[in-house]
Amino acid sequence: MSTIIDAKGKPCPTPVILAKQAMAAGEHSFTVLVDNTTAVENLKRLAGNQGFGAAVTQGEGVFSVAFTRTGCAACEEAVSAPLPAPGGDWAVFVGRDIIGDGDRELGANLMRMFFYTLAQGEDKPGAVLFMNAGVRLPTLDEQIPAHLKALADAGVEILVCGTCLSFYGLTDQLQVGTVSNMYDIVTRMQRAAKVVSL
Repeated sequence: MSTIIDAKGKPCPTPVILAKQAMAAGEHSFTVLVDNTTAVENLKRLAGNQGFGAAVTQGEGVFSVAFTRTGCAACEEAVSAPLPAPGGDWAVFVGRDIIGDGDRELGANLMRMFFYTLAQGEDKPGAVLFMNAGVRLPTLDEQIPAHLKALADAGVEILVCGTCLSFYGLTDQLQVGTVSNMYDIVTRMQRAAKVVSL
């Protein structure tokens, strides 16, 4: 019988961490119960990255995400191995929607110029990570999503905190990037040789 992990009502990234623990414990088949679509997407992405299939069923506000190991030979190592960085060996963490503490208009323009310059440069990061008010940039800003798309096309991973998007009511307005969670964002930061924080 498949193990059932009840993660309903658990905040991000708890469902992902519980699933990862089940994989590390050698579980080949288990089901995670969650109550929101962001958790479902995070779990599906985890499954794909770790050599598992994920079947999703829904009933009465509860999503069941059934994990099944696909059987590839490399998957045993994939459970514990970090994913390689697609870009450079560094990351950008964006926790606000302006640069600096002075004038907001100036700070917003500086942020736009930063991402324009980053997209045009040769030394690109492996990941750009958005949290808190930073999630306004890939959703509401008029210029930055185009720069982020150029970065993504160059192999840079764009991760946007799903909890933060939900808090600001911006989940449906994400223009570029992947709705992510604290677990993935912390993992990308730990994997980077350096993290530039804005």
